[in-house]
Amino acid sequence: MAQEHNPNSSTQPVSYEAAGVSIEAGDKAVELFAPLAKRASRPEVRGGLGGFAGLFALGKYREPLLAAGSDGVGTKLAVAQAMDKHDTIGIDLVAMCVDDLVVCGAEPLFLQDYIAIGKVVPEKVAEIVSGIAEGCVQAGCALLGGETAEHPGVMDPEDYDVSATAVGVVEADELLGPDRVRDGDVIIGMASSGLHSNGYSLARHVLLERAGLPLDGHVDELGRTLGEELLEPTRIYALDCLALASECSVRTFCHVTGGGLAGNMERIIPAGKVAEMNRSTWTPGPIFRYIQAVGDVPRDEMEKTFNMGVGMVAVVAPEDRDRALAILAARHIDSWVLGEVRPAAEGESRRAELSGAHPQF
Repeated sequence: MAQEHNPNSSTQPVSYEAAGVSIEAGDKAVELFAPLAKRASRPEVRGGLGGFAGLFALGKYREPLLAAGSDGVGTKLAVAQAMDKHDTIGIDLVAMCVDDLVVCGAEPLFLQDYIAIGKVVPEKVAEIVSGIAEGCVQAGCALLGGETAEHPGVMDPEDYDVSATAVGVVEADELLGPDRVRDGDVIIGMASSGLHSNGYSLARHVLLERAGLPLDGHVDELGRTLGEELLEPTRIYALDCLALASECSVRTFCHVTGGGLAGNMERIIPAGKVAEMNRSTWTPGPIFRYIQAVGDVPRDEMEKTFNMGVGMVAVVAPEDRDRALAILAARHIDSWVLGEVRPAAEGESRRAELSGAHPQF
């Protein structure tokens, strides 16, 4: 019987590359970012790149508790892709993971990343990984491994997304958390470097879509282009928090991300207590004032969407207030007393509240 001819068939040989995935490009990307990944290591790392699993010697602990957290960077990626600048988004990725770990006092040990991309361009992947490696160096953790997945037909060739999982460790008797918080504890704020990695859907809607502002346009209020401001990397506080916890009686930390300052503080303050904070103790950075002015965004919406200039919070024993501020100052972290913890009044339901007004805002 004669073989039927399929008129829709192509004369091009069937191959993975014909389907849109280039193994050669993937190998080239690994070759480019391997030296970058080696920067982010620790003595506990065993083996090297190329294995099926990353190996890490946990070491000797009395009663270790492992802490793990996964995150991404949200729609900040859209700004990086629009500007074709990819070497800082990895810092944001690391920050979002490791600064969640340190809230409970855990030291970040290692991180593994996942990059999904429409088309592997080795140089672009190497840029992304360079930022991840830099973030791991800043956090003192190892980049233990990761995955780059090419998704032709599912993602546009220029698009990509990143996520990661970080793992840390804390001794059981040194675990920080709401159960340690006491009446009279001092709430110390640590300045953010800008928007960090939250609220970009609102920021892009206000600045780019409604106002039509160009990313490469210089903004006098910001002292640089809008794109440069929006791509300012998230500050990584992990090592600063660990140093603070080793020298002071820290009850817990609070990583201020989506939900804002009050929303995140409610996660670390126990029932029956109120975290009372005053806006008059700090002035939000220019980018927050700019977004509010351009978009006429209500204060409540600003405060539940953005960090408003406070990236991390430490709750410390009152006798360690001055020592904590001095330690953070020595580590070049702008910090100040936000408020204090008090017992909740009868019938009071709110566990974190802001009062007063920001100066010059």
